[in-house]
Amino acid sequence: MAGQSLLHSVDLERNLLYSLLMPRKEPLPPMNSSIEHLPPVKQRELSLVVEVLPEEFEDMLEGGWSDFKKRGRILNIILFGSYARGDWVDEPHKGKGYRSDFDLMIVVNNRKLTNFARYWQNADDRLMHLREVETPVRFIVHSRREVNTALKRGRYFFEDIRRDGIVLYELDDEPLVEPRPHSKAEAHKIAKEHFESRYQGALEFENLSKVAFRNGWLNRSAFLLHQSIEQAYATLLLVLTNYSPASHNLKHLRGLAKSQAPQLAEVWPRDQQRYVAWFNIVNEAYVKARYSKHYEISQEAIAWLSARVASLIAHVETICRAKLEALTNQADEVAR
Repeated sequence: MAGQSLLHSVDLERNLLYSLLMPRKEPLPPMNSSIEHLPPVKQRELSLVVEVLPEEFEDMLEGGWSDFKKRGRILNIILFGSYARGDWVDEPHKGKGYRSDFDLMIVVNNRKLTNFARYWQNADDRLMHLREVETPVRFIVHSRREVNTALKRGRYFFEDIRRDGIVLYELDDEPLVEPRPHSKAEAHKIAKEHFESRYQGALEFENLSKVAFRNGWLNRSAFLLHQSIEQAYATLLLVLTNYSPASHNLKHLRGLAKSQAPQLAEVWPRDQQRYVAWFNIVNEAYVKARYSKHYEISQEAIAWLSARVASLIAHVETICRAKLEALTNQADEVAR
């Protein structure tokens, strides 16, 4: 025990000396709350979105007997991504019809309230069909504890939101914690592990979908294509941001991925209505292709989707390998 106490004392002295020698990091400034950089029409749309989300959330909690429902609160609504950074694109009438989404993070006071299907699906549906909001809205939901834990663990998706996000709604003035950034070597190690664990899954599901297609198992092929797309987007998000939501909604994943890598927009052309419809059909495949006797998909749709998935995987590989190379170079520079 004496030896352990002595070692502990030495460690304390070493840590104290290290803290004295290291330059003190200035605390992060409060998060921005201004959207004056956005056009008036976008400001009006966001104002309406911020009205709708609490309304729908309160409706879902109404009449609940559980204590966490009675105490359920939205603490923050934070705009992040291209509209927060100022590099959005809004060209729906041009050839590729590209339009950036409003990316929002909703922070609630209890993790149980992050269940999307139970508490947020109605809000998502309402925003999707709201005529006054032409800009697509994508949002993620986390508890404050989840966000603060992610910041402490150095997840740079949340670091970016903490640094660049714009607070649209705030119930109290308790700030999010300051992030603990990873070293360049740590960042490379984490990104490499994500790529190796997820990218292979995207390839395997793609190949299995081809086997199913050749055997005429169209619904099974659609389900496997869904899984390939999900894994491809998860690979990209984890490599670029160290974060991917636990979601099977391909539209949601596509929106998040597109905000990180705008070039992915070209993977899914929308110049023909059938292309939009086919993407919607494969988005439903996670449940319906396995369990619904009414789910149908054509050979033509599968063939088109297969080609688009191959393109998506190729794009993801290129983007991720470029990111890993950049992280390797940064780590090498620091080590010199």
